[in-house]
Amino acid sequence: QVQLVESGGGLVQTGGSLRLSCAASGRTFSSYAMGWFRQAPGKKREFVAGISWTSTYYADSVKGRFTISRDNAKNTVYLQMNSLKPEDTAVYYCAGDRVPWRVAQSEADFGSWGQGTQVTVSS
Repeated sequence: QVQLVESGGGLVQTGGSLRLSCAASGRTFSSYAMGWFRQAPGKKREFVAGISWTSTYYADSVKGRFTISRDNAKNTVYLQMNSLKPEDTAVYYCAGDRVPWRVAQSEADFGSWGQGTQVTVSS
């Protein structure tokens, strides 16, 4: 099991940017896929972006605006969010895959979750 701690959320105006960070501890970091999910009020949690050891992948709603990256030396994954829209408002969660060496995108693939960080985009 890995421990995950998110940071970087906040309030931003439409069109603004934020960078979320997720610090991991407790296991070898580099071999596991990491993901970002979000949950808006009254809605189900949804996949936002993921990164394996070789590739990145995104939900259609954030392609071209969000970028996921990782620094294995720092055991940290990032989500750079640009051109933010009010519909991006949600609690954002960092997640770690259950098994190494694969691409993970389904919520069921991820066994470790952070506490969440609030992102609010004002119109």
